[in-house]
Amino acid sequence: MDEINIALVVSEFNADITGLMLERAKAHAKFLEVDITHIVSVPGAFDTPLPVKRLLEKKNVDAVVTLGAVLEGDTQHDELVGQHAARKLMDLSLEYGKPVALGISGPGMTRLQGQERIDEYAKRAVESAVKLVKRTRNLN
Repeated sequence: MDEINIALVVSEFNADITGLMLERAKAHAKFLEVDITHIVSVPGAFDTPLPVKRLLEKKNVDAVVTLGAVLEGDTQHDELVGQHAARKLMDLSLEYGKPVALGISGPGMTRLQGQERIDEYAKRAVESAVKLVKRTRNLN
């Protein structure tokens, strides 16, 4: 099987959660014997699409994993951030024909819920990216 290279884009917002997500994602990539070619930090989950686009343009990136935590606030801002980021990331995946895995938890969750979802979202996003690369490589 050909080697798989992924890139990680991680939000700095809610760093107490996303920092641990990054560590879990790196560990799971190592477990799956996947190479991480780039790790890019962005201010928040809403800011992920531009670096994802630039990474998808690189020949040595087979997939991008996004990591973030969108916590519930006093307004519906968290819903706006989560929905628009997810939609644009899906659009980029289709545009470039490469997987973009959504490891952004929320919206509508508390900080405690975000902490409880660290392992699940980080590992699942890496796993999803790897599975999609393997399953779509021979569809061309």
